[in-house]
Amino acid sequence: MKGMTIMLIVMVLSLAIAGLWNTVPVIKETVHLVLDPTAGGLLNYNILWGMLGIILVISAIMTLAQKYGTDQETLREIKKEQKILQEEAKKYKHDPEKLLELNKKQMEFIPKTMDITMRPLMYTFVPIILFFRWFNDYFAAPELEGFRFFGFLSWFWFYLIFSIVFSSIFRKVFKVA
Repeated sequence: MKGMTIMLIVMVLSLAIAGLWNTVPVIKETVHLVLDPTAGGLLNYNILWGMLGIILVISAIMTLAQKYGTDQETLREIKKEQKILQEEAKKYKHDPEKLLELNKKQMEFIPKTMDITMRPLMYTFVPIILFFRWFNDYFAAPELEGFRFFGFLSWFWFYLIFSIVFSSIFRKVFKVA
């Protein structure tokens, strides 16, 4: 329960930062001071490869935070138990009472799993929100107005698709549960 309270505080803080982006100039100016010469430099050099590089780095950091910020052994055990329950549920698909019992057992894993997997988000949520606000400003510049990756993807969808691809690869490489 303590983990969920901390996560709620981090999420509220992140939303406050996102909401105050244009109201409190020091937030926006500080983020631009850091990201304009670094990430902005990559995007200015080559927007496609720069964006892919940024997504690659963010995905690697998020995956490493997930790996080292969670109890991987406990997560593997939970997943193993869930898999056993799923296989057992297949055997009893025509027995509603037994299925209900197995589903209740599976539901017991949800709070444990959430508590374990949410911890790394506490460290990465605020930076991701700041990056997203910065991306929004960067791609709203007049010279990039209406820019689309591959002619049809906005920066958000491009980021989302490639972060899923890179994260999947990193999760396999780093053996993240």
